Amino acid sequence: MIHDRQKVQALAGSSIALLAWFVVTMAAVGQTRPPATITGFTRTSEQKQTAIEQKFKARISRAQERIFHRYLTAEPHPAGSERNNELARYIAETWRQQGLEDVVIREYDVLNSFPRETSLEMVSPVTYKAELREAPYADDSDTRNPRVKSAYLGLSASGEVTAPIVYARSGNPEDYEVLRKNGMDVRGKIVLVRYSNPYSYRGFKALTAEREGAAAMIVYSDPAEDGYKRGKVFPDGPWGPETHFQRGAITYDFIVPGDPLTPGWASVPGAKRVAPEEARSLPKIIALPLSWHDAKPLLEHMGGPPAPKDWQGGLPIMYRLGGEARVHLKVDMDNRVAPNYVVEARIRGSELPEQWVVLGNHRDAWEFGGVDPSSGTASMLEMTRSLGALLKQGVRPRRTLVICSWDGEEVGLTGSTEWGEQFADELKQKAIAYINVDSSASGPDFDGSAVASLAPLLVETTKSLRDPSGVSLYAAWLRSRRTKQRRESGSESEKDEKKPITAANLADVRIGSGSDHTVFLNFLGVPVIGLQFDGPYGVYHSMYDDHFWIEHFGDPGFRYHALMSQLWGTLALRLANADALPFDFGAYARALREFVDDLQKKNQLQGHLEMAPLMLAIANFERQGTELNAVVRRTLANGNADARMLESLNQAQTQVEGNWLNSDGIPGRPWFKHLLYGARYTYAHLELPGLTEAVEGKNWPVAQQQLELLLRAVSRNAELLERTRGLLGGEANRRR
Repeated sequence: MIHDRQKVQALAGSSIALLAWFVVTMAAVGQTRPPATITGFTRTSEQKQTAIEQKFKARISRAQERIFHRYLTAEPHPAGSERNNELARYIAETWRQQGLEDVVIREYDVLNSFPRETSLEMVSPVTYKAELREAPYADDSDTRNPRVKSAYLGLSASGEVTAPIVYARSGNPEDYEVLRKNGMDVRGKIVLVRYSNPYSYRGFKALTAEREGAAAMIVYSDPAEDGYKRGKVFPDGPWGPETHFQRGAITYDFIVPGDPLTPGWASVPGAKRVAPEEARSLPKIIALPLSWHDAKPLLEHMGGPPAPKDWQGGLPIMYRLGGEARVHLKVDMDNRVAPNYVVEARIRGSELPEQWVVLGNHRDAWEFGGVDPSSGTASMLEMTRSLGALLKQGVRPRRTLVICSWDGEEVGLTGSTEWGEQFADELKQKAIAYINVDSSASGPDFDGSAVASLAPLLVETTKSLRDPSGVSLYAAWLRSRRTKQRRESGSESEKDEKKPITAANLADVRIGSGSDHTVFLNFLGVPVIGLQFDGPYGVYHSMYDDHFWIEHFGDPGFRYHALMSQLWGTLALRLANADALPFDFGAYARALREFVDDLQKKNQLQGHLEMAPLMLAIANFERQGTELNAVVRRTLANGNADARMLESLNQAQTQVEGNWLNSDGIPGRPWFKHLLYGARYTYAHLELPGLTEAVEGKNWPVAQQQLELLLRAVSRNAELLERTRGLLGGEANRRR
């Protein structure tokens, strides 16, 4: 026994000596201690952050999520309604009680839109008067609420017309080409279009119909897209029943979002306004939504030649191009300026109060807004309840959290746009990032998007959260994305098969429009993250999108509402408390290279544009970003960073997104100023928007100009990162 103890002591002594030698040797060759597992934190800061996150997540209550949701969805609350204004006051008071600071309600006088009268009647070859109402169901008392409005589309023009009706499939430009090839002229006629197949934003359908000379547009919900062809319908399943229809606005906010009468400046009380006829985003066409219940008699009596095979829908009839049936349509809208209200609250930062992490969700709904947006609002209120509880215990973030309840999103991204325009200069200086949640949960499948520099942060954060399925949110996200890819690839050839889903491409870095992130990314140059859980959701913008639908189909038990609160708040706290802001510009450069590669694959650029200088600049940007990441990780791990060094680093990092802005904006759409991110008129993502639109239009002089702007921006950001890395490395060396 004594011999064995001596042997162990001898071995231990030699091991200690060996370990000492290893530490000295590794230090001599520049090795570092292991970094923190949360990007942007020292190991000491990480321990504090982990404890804060655990306390924050533990306070999130599914029962409280349900209470918030039931109150929010108790009545219809479209923008400009008294109920929506009452909810603004309710949210403000809730935030005050939760302990949030600087709570204020801001007023914006904007163009609102409500129906006075809408009617639709087929006058020949038979008569049929459309109901334009959604049927109530005994299982759901909310569907009997008399304050639910009949069918209308926000900011439709007013008018009355009797004309032949033509079926124009999805109402996209290529659909009208098909009609022309079949001898169909839609000028002066009423066009009947579907919401999907393929998808496009209803406002783009309206603009296209307007450009084609149509007298009016009717847009209906076909069961092939969101009804019985997809599965069980409400109240027995999540898909849309016979009389459901999709409300919505037809604002041309892909040209300029926000209040149509104050394009580019805030609609504060007393602001100057343009005349309605001068407003570029204001539709000039009469438009109305329709259920398939009301559309079926029209489709049965359209007459004319059979529609192409891929134009056929889910109803058991032959879809025809029409021109023989005549319809009388009347739309009388009350479109007038009235107040919208944005509610704002803060948790002031303890060390860096002039640096802001902005969080937002819109409040207004077309009716009850069970998913859109009240699921997001409920998650926001539960998130702030937990943050407020921490604040009352003295736990304050290093940077300021600014939380906003937007108004008027459904009409034209209005509240967020007006707020962003009002505080543009301040936001450009102070905003670190904006995290948007439009809808929390219509199902269990996570869908996360981010500008490419923040995508790694989003992926990393999901690893720290537990999905209700029992695995990490990261594992659940990876699984659902791979399942979706396999489902989509079933109709694709092998050569079109997408690359495997991994952590590197899990987050969606191709960001379009259609929600409140738009002003932050495209107008202000603030990095954005978007969060939601998806599932079968066939009642979008209908009366049936309500509390009953959420409880029975969207999120029974409010488990994903609670998970959204945890994820949203954890992301905000990591950005607010990070020693070094967790941007990854190497990842941004790799995404940018993909954007350029896609442009070159889809278009013939040879002989028109020389892309090699841009590709070299992107390679340098990637190198500088990757090397900066390495220096920051090493500096944080070794404890060599002081406050002054980190402040210089973070100031430089926040300049990158703003450097992508072009003050002149996209040609033809100057409000949209981002060189990398934009949106098509359909709301779909559009990378390198100015360059891409010029290339697709074969406007080579403009394309060359846009290419030069892009090259200068990439080079400017690469130089910024190189200077920052040099300063950081030099300061760390001096400290050693």
